[in-house]
Amino acid sequence: LEHFIEAGADSLLIHVEADCDITAALARIRDLGAQVGLTLNPDTPGESAVPYLDQVDELLVMTVHPGYGGQAFMAEMLPKIEYLRDRAVKAGKPDLNILVDGGVGRDTIADCARAGANLFVVGSSLYRAEDMPAESELLRHLATEALWTPPSA
Repeated sequence: LEHFIEAGADSLLIHVEADCDITAALARIRDLGAQVGLTLNPDTPGESAVPYLDQVDELLVMTVHPGYGGQAFMAEMLPKIEYLRDRAVKAGKPDLNILVDGGVGRDTIADCARAGANLFVVGSSLYRAEDMPAESELLRHLATEALWTPPSA
């Protein structure tokens, strides 16, 4: 963890599936001064992150299997995003950052935003665009228009 911070990382996420003491790793990241996060692979249920909600600044829902770019978005991850947003609200963290990574583009970003994601990792769809700045602006617009908002008190 120290090496990533020394290299300039201001946030570190670990996989909830990691074979380590998750609580200790999250505490160490915070002690090092970075934002703390958890990543969930597609096959990992959202419930696995719930015990750590009070310890994290962000959750990353992988919407493809990690490994290579250009994979198709897994729409079956949308209920997981909704579940995690709901649990974050119930835990008193309605502003918890929920990121999505994998297959995010003009056909999927609004669905992710409606489900509760507020940060988006976009790779292939930008690199394949004829006009990357215009595509980036379009994606920003689509996400902003669909962005989930906390319920009124």
